Amino acid sequence: MFDFRLKVFYTVAKRLSFTRAAEELFISQPAVTKHIHELEQQLGIALFERIGNKIQVTQAGKILLHHTGNIFASYRNLEFDINQLKHEQGGVLNIGASTTVAQYFIPPLLARFNQQYTDIRTSLTYGNTEQIQQALLNKSIQLGITEGHSKDPMLKYVEFAKDEIALISNAAFKQYKQGISPEELKKIPLLVREHGSGTLEVITDELKKIKLKLSDLNVLMYMGSTESIKSYLHHAPCAAFISLQAVQHELESGDFRIIPVKDFRLLRKYQFVYPQGQQDKLAQLFMKFAKQYA
Repeated sequence: MFDFRLKVFYTVAKRLSFTRAAEELFISQPAVTKHIHELEQQLGIALFERIGNKIQVTQAGKILLHHTGNIFASYRNLEFDINQLKHEQGGVLNIGASTTVAQYFIPPLLARFNQQYTDIRTSLTYGNTEQIQQALLNKSIQLGITEGHSKDPMLKYVEFAKDEIALISNAAFKQYKQGISPEELKKIPLLVREHGSGTLEVITDELKKIKLKLSDLNVLMYMGSTESIKSYLHHAPCAAFISLQAVQHELESGDFRIIPVKDFRLLRKYQFVYPQGQQDKLAQLFMKFAKQYA
């Protein structure tokens, strides 16, 4: 429906590679070069510049990239409205979720959604909260789902579900059986998520309520995913603050246990995140659907 040259430009600008763009679009690299050259001739200005063996987007390219994202959003909404008239649903919905949400919370929702809306193609990418927010601003995705408190004025945040985070250890780590005080928490070797993680952010905020800073704790290691933390916990006498959804199976099997911390209970909010202004209609459809199961 839209000018294919814009799609070629958009893909090159996102991948910063003519070769990768050609592979993604299933066309030859000379064809990619030809489309970009024709677009630059039409606009009368360079869109990319080569530095060594790499390319980067020029200032004109950045302007075009911004408007191309808006054009594609309008096309998606146009397709959605036309399909509504035909009593059909279709299109592409790109969702980005923070790591914990993507691994444990969203897949069952997506499975139900895809079964109900078989003509809508969905994709799910994950990263920490900062990365998801940046992907929204870059228009790489239409909808984000995060658990962090960070707020960007360019984005809108809508709460739709809650989760609880607790201090978890393997069952063999029996030094603390009846719960612990904040002072005792300082002594436990802890695994924590990486900086930029929404999980770490909400934990840090909650610790302030019991007058603790992250620097007060015995942080054994920063790790990039909940799964890596869980795997480490199976083999070491340490603990970690983890979503109860992420360890439900291990708690039920008796492999893990909860260590209560006095005056500490962390209920975090999952939130939809999307750009301010015109909202993508497929994203609206998914949000409405997800709230029924939250």
